[in-house]
Amino acid sequence: MFPIRRGTVNVLLIEINPFAPASPPISLGYISAFLQSKGFRVKILTLGEDTSVSCTSLHQLITGFRPALVGLSAYQRTLLYVIGLARFIKSVDNKIKIAIGGPQATFMPSAGFAQLHDVDYVCRSSGEATLLAIARAINEGAPFSDLSGVSYKNADGGIHDTDALEGFADLDSYPSPYLNDVFDYSRMREAIMLTSRGCPHHCIYCYTPHAFQHKVTFHSTDRVIEEIKWIRKKGVRKLWFADPNISYKWARFQELLDRILTEGLETKMWLQTRADLVNPALMKKMKQAGVSTIAFGLESASEQVMPRLDKEVSIDKVAEAIRLAQSQDIEVELFTMFGLPYETFEDAMITLEFVKKNNVKIMGNTNSQQMQIYFGTHMAGHYEDYNIRPLNTKRPPYLSIGCQYETDHMSMDEINRIQDLWRAHSLDRGRRIVS
Repeated sequence: MFPIRRGTVNVLLIEINPFAPASPPISLGYISAFLQSKGFRVKILTLGEDTSVSCTSLHQLITGFRPALVGLSAYQRTLLYVIGLARFIKSVDNKIKIAIGGPQATFMPSAGFAQLHDVDYVCRSSGEATLLAIARAINEGAPFSDLSGVSYKNADGGIHDTDALEGFADLDSYPSPYLNDVFDYSRMREAIMLTSRGCPHHCIYCYTPHAFQHKVTFHSTDRVIEEIKWIRKKGVRKLWFADPNISYKWARFQELLDRILTEGLETKMWLQTRADLVNPALMKKMKQAGVSTIAFGLESASEQVMPRLDKEVSIDKVAEAIRLAQSQDIEVELFTMFGLPYETFEDAMITLEFVKKNNVKIMGNTNSQQMQIYFGTHMAGHYEDYNIRPLNTKRPPYLSIGCQYETDHMSMDEINRIQDLWRAHSLDRGRRIVS
């Protein structure tokens, strides 16, 4: 066992996703830079399908680094791996405190947390501020005192929910994971960046708006440009902007593109936005700045389904945005789903035909998937209103419905059939599916 001494708390942050190659975990990068700025030693471990790790090497990492706190990113499809990691870490040293955060944690019911026997905290608020509060409490030798933004278990196993903890409205208040060299650039194929966080919309299937209270916060253009310059200096020439809607504010995004052009920072870029947030002039400037791929959320091309998702983007607007991008020789990706409320098999086929008709390559992110019902979405709280029938009624409460359901309009057999049809038309056989 490793005693915790005040002033020497180390924090280990882990992201595990065995379904995709390892990539820079941007959220953990922000948390790491923030904790380091407050005096904590932090190490990030990223485990992907191309990562080699053994129980021995993980044991050596834990005994060598001696973390007092381990933070684990939790998603529906990775949660069982997270549970296994937590159990292993506790077997090495049961004094280590373990926190989970991310989409599966934010709105996880207390009944689910109660069954995660090796997890001490569930982060409910801003990752940077919440992990800092936990790390400080551990450092002071009182790991469950004066906490906010979390649910925690005390010594008797009782679960306590604390008040929400607000993050910074000005994202520049967070130290940059890039400018502070949090990541290893030698293995970085592309840099994942954020110029903003959050989404103001109300799509019934999406976790993001609720998680960010329907607000959007921003980095300054100066900060983003400084990061791009630093990343280029490190030899990385491809950028992946992970903002939900990077052109949410047209003037701001145009200013960023203008700075990229005037300062000679043209770089191959992937980005995503809503189809109603682009226009011809903006698309032309994106191409000039280096945007090679743009992704739009289509979800469904059926006029019977799309209006019921509260997305408030017309199918015609998506088709127009596709044409604008293709006119500038920008590759288009479309996020689509099947198994949606009120969707029949015939409706799902309309979506597939729309993608083909508009000459969007079915590969990568354009590979469709069944709608996932996650904690924190409107759908999760009201699935019965949409005639959705969960199939696994005995699932543990730390797992949401996910894709284990059928509807009054589409059976599981039909859902599997439409999945097979998408794979049959896929240029990469559906190997990359966004969860």
